[in-house]
Amino acid sequence: MAAAPQPQPRPTDRFAELLLAVLSGRRPVHAMLRHTAGSAYDDLARLAEDGPLRTFGHRPVVRDIGYFVPREGALEVFARIGAGNRLRAMAFRLERGRDLRWRCTAVELDGPRHPGPGKR
Repeated sequence: MAAAPQPQPRPTDRFAELLLAVLSGRRPVHAMLRHTAGSAYDDLARLAEDGPLRTFGHRPVVRDIGYFVPREGALEVFARIGAGNRLRAMAFRLERGRDLRWRCTAVELDGPRHPGPGKR
């Protein structure tokens, strides 16, 4: 008897895992070249430089995922990442192209950075 085909992972889950692999240093950033569009690749490369989700002793994992559909063919996604004894926030936008493939068009980690009072 043949095994039932496994369902394809949702794009939200798939991209959360791909982005986590890059930001934790388990995959090189260039692995995301064909999965990004616009400035998302450059933003991801800048984020990944310091390996912000790299931990010692504990492998970071996706704890929770949620999303919003602002329009047909677009998903705004958030993920809670367990990294050691910390929870981190990751947000990204996915857009489906004419070829029906999902691509990441924006990515942030822990929200936008704002300079402190008196700093620019």
